[in-house]
Amino acid sequence: LAAPPTVRIVHSGLACNIEEERYSERVYTIREGETLELTCLVTGHPRPQIRWTKTAGSASDRFQDSSVFNETLRISNIQRHQGGRYYCKAENGLGSPAIKSIRVDVYYLDDPIVTVHQSIGEAKEQFYYEKTVFLRCVANSNPPVRYSWRRGQEVLLQGSDKGVEIYEPFFTQGETKILKLKNLRPQDYANYSCIASVRNVCSIPDKMVSFRLSNKTASPSIKLLVDDPIVVNPGEAITLVCVTTGGEPAPSLTWVRSAGVLPDKTVLNGGTLTIPAITSEDSGTYSCIANNNVGNPAKKSTNIIVRALKKGRFWITPDPYHKDDNIQIGREVKISCQVEAIPSEELTFSWFKNGRPLRSSERMVITQTDPDVSPGTTNLDIIDLKFTDFGTYTCVASLKGGGISDISIDVNISSSTVPPNLTVPQEKSPLVTREGDTIELQCQVTGKPKPIILWSRADKEVPMPDGAPQTESYDGILRIVNVSREMTGTYRCQTSQYNGFNVKPREALVQLIVQYPPAVEPAFLELRQGQGRGVTMSCRVLRAYPTRVLSYEWRLGSKLLRTGQFDLQDSTEFTVSSLSRDSYGTYNCNIINEAGAGRCSFLVTGKAYAPEFYYDTYNPLWQNRPRVYSYSLQWTQMNPSAVDRILAYRLGIRQ
Repeated sequence: LAAPPTVRIVHSGLACNIEEERYSERVYTIREGETLELTCLVTGHPRPQIRWTKTAGSASDRFQDSSVFNETLRISNIQRHQGGRYYCKAENGLGSPAIKSIRVDVYYLDDPIVTVHQSIGEAKEQFYYEKTVFLRCVANSNPPVRYSWRRGQEVLLQGSDKGVEIYEPFFTQGETKILKLKNLRPQDYANYSCIASVRNVCSIPDKMVSFRLSNKTASPSIKLLVDDPIVVNPGEAITLVCVTTGGEPAPSLTWVRSAGVLPDKTVLNGGTLTIPAITSEDSGTYSCIANNNVGNPAKKSTNIIVRALKKGRFWITPDPYHKDDNIQIGREVKISCQVEAIPSEELTFSWFKNGRPLRSSERMVITQTDPDVSPGTTNLDIIDLKFTDFGTYTCVASLKGGGISDISIDVNISSSTVPPNLTVPQEKSPLVTREGDTIELQCQVTGKPKPIILWSRADKEVPMPDGAPQTESYDGILRIVNVSREMTGTYRCQTSQYNGFNVKPREALVQLIVQYPPAVEPAFLELRQGQGRGVTMSCRVLRAYPTRVLSYEWRLGSKLLRTGQFDLQDSTEFTVSSLSRDSYGTYNCNIINEAGAGRCSFLVTGKAYAPEFYYDTYNPLWQNRPRVYSYSLQWTQMNPSAVDRILAYRLGIRQ
């Protein structure tokens, strides 16, 4: 017996309301925070597989994965963003999948907020010097909220008071309600209340907010008792103080950071923010915001700069007027020194030769590069190099504010100072390794000084194993841990100008070959067949490297059945012509190359598939007689002809 699937969605009864709309669309209304429970009732032979999705069949990321494939979808503490259309899909391979949907509408009402504004065109220094005041009431809700206003205990309606106008702005109709007080009178200084209501749907009560309007009501103003910017050393504690200088009612103060959240170690006490033991990661713009819902919030900011010196590097530039990359007596040579400094305006450089200070002269010209062109860079030009100029030159970078360790860089200029050269050891390319191993790619660099080596893929579109476009190495070695087959290919090593010569880069190529064991299919297959019948098992190679010298072996348990080698084919078969009790069990086919083995497993059994029992009526059918009901009970079995047929069944009743 086989039948295509059918499906129907029922609910647990927690809904506020279930509406049957046109075209059989069902709308399920539930209050935010309640538990959504939907059950998908299915029929069909074989039993269909069920999947819940949200919004046009997209993979759901908004409810627990454990319930996606269950009949019952359960979402505890449902939130507003989880509203939408939910689909139940059932399929068993017969006919088209059965799909039913229901729209879930989540109802909620947030606390209303009242903000107060004065007409912009009439604003003076005093907030309420002029006569027109606007009170705006806003509350997020579903369904749309209805607003009402009170002054004291008096309900305000449009037209009930000539000095009061109540309206909805054209561009936000239904989202807000504005109370306009024209020609402000003494009686308008009072306590105003805004009531937001969704008419008790889902038993959601009305919510109210009050605001006291007086002749002292004013928007907030603040000031920061700190400098801008603040430059500090790492490890220091820093305190930012923000105070209110005006505003009625009293404003609330909050601190925010432009680069995201405040550091975890931040201590807040009212308008005071303290960061103990500050680090470079804590730098950025910090803002104090004051808000009392009158006018616009006040905001003051300061920038925290944490001193830092890092990445000290140098390079040697031979005489640019000659094509020779070597340093020669009688020609010019330039030594450049670079660091990353924060703040850059505090950076100072000093030069030394063999430990003695150097000053700029006609033959030893010291310059500092334009910060916009090459920030944090100083140059020492040696004009007409002489033998007496050989020695160790040192550039020292420091910050004027102190508190940070200087960076000192030594550069040796001598007859042995020569440009770099790159070679790959003969046995290091091509380099053969196995998947999962650790491998070192090597480029030998000669020259003095030895520069930083940059590693990259020869195919520039392909990233390095760590995901970066290139990797730096100080010894010419690239170490790759847990090599994978995707890392097979050509790698380029090249000299950088850093810590070496500023000349055309030298480069070399290294070939990496990653061997991996065969990937095979099927990994596991269950075969059910009765005694005396035949069964054929096939194991196929999907991918392998190396592909040559592939061998295979078939085993039943530990017993070796057959071995062989692949020629041009990509699969091997094993046939049992007549099954007996001894030939049932687990058959393994191992396909082997130099890197390892892939395995296909076949469980050959004479056991029948278990039957599936179910009923395809959702509720008992009443038979027009008291206490007499009926169900249509059925059963089905997968692949019933493979083994002995089921000859009998027993029906048990439990009440």
